[in-house]
Amino acid sequence: MSETVTVAGAQTGAIGPGRLVLVVGPSGAGKDTLLRLARAACIEDHDIVFPRRVVTRESSADEDNIAVSSDEFRRARDHGDFAVHWEAHGHSYALPLDLNDDIRAGRAVVANVSRTVIGALRRTYANVVVVAITAPPDVLAQRLAARARDSDGNIAERLTRSVDDASAQADVTILNAGSAEYHGRQLLRVIRNQGWHE
Repeated sequence: MSETVTVAGAQTGAIGPGRLVLVVGPSGAGKDTLLRLARAACIEDHDIVFPRRVVTRESSADEDNIAVSSDEFRRARDHGDFAVHWEAHGHSYALPLDLNDDIRAGRAVVANVSRTVIGALRRTYANVVVVAITAPPDVLAQRLAARARDSDGNIAERLTRSVDDASAQADVTILNAGSAEYHGRQLLRVIRNQGWHE
């Protein structure tokens, strides 16, 4: 499994003053569900932005991605349309370049990314908060099996995957094993910079 990351050229820590809230976690942790709940709660707040990822696979019911072909992705990447892009599990992922305008305007930008990009994003943006969403291994396995998406690859391999990079450590961890609404509110408090305990 090869994973690579590229961040659009920027000086170290140069992009601010807005906050970049990175949501990470293993497949099946419920990231997309919690993000959907947080996005719905922020619908009237124009200072919080949820950019849509560009992905070279079809979106699921819970995701809000822009699905593109590999050729379309390559053209957009070569044109400089992405703030960051990476490859994982045989697919390409990216966040749009215009998120930099939102960060410069002081907004909070919330994105679901691979843990492999955290180090590069911490070096590029002035104010990064990493939220890890996880669940017990048996819950993760059940969710992945129920989802049964071919592009998820080997479930056992995905459950044991780790990133050995100190900069990839989370600032906040949400154990998503209870009510999605409760954990969605925890995520929302982090996004709004209100701490995360209710």
